[in-house]
Amino acid sequence: PGMSGYGGSKAALEANSAVMAADLQGTGVTVNVLVPGGMADTAMIPQESNIERSKLISPQRMVPPILWLASEHSDGVTARRFLAVRWNEDLPVDLAAEQAGAPIAWAALGTQAVSPT
Repeated sequence: PGMSGYGGSKAALEANSAVMAADLQGTGVTVNVLVPGGMADTAMIPQESNIERSKLISPQRMVPPILWLASEHSDGVTARRFLAVRWNEDLPVDLAAEQAGAPIAWAALGTQAVSPT
């Protein structure tokens, strides 16, 4: 409750990222989404929410996947959604990415639409 503007805008941004990934396919430009994977211990969660902060995802969990996305190890990886909370630093980075990733923007939902062709 109270996060409809945030949640809706994040969903729209991810859907737009899926379109950009498709439009940029083959150009060498990749588009991926990285999210914490749940509520993160940031200022977005007010102190008065009475949520136990130790149970929130540390913003530091974002660092390993960010570093991977900015490295040559992620070259060619596009149209993926990564959850930082599922990134296992004990694994080789490519395996960590595979386990933390999924298709971007709920791609399976698009298969339900009817096409005029």
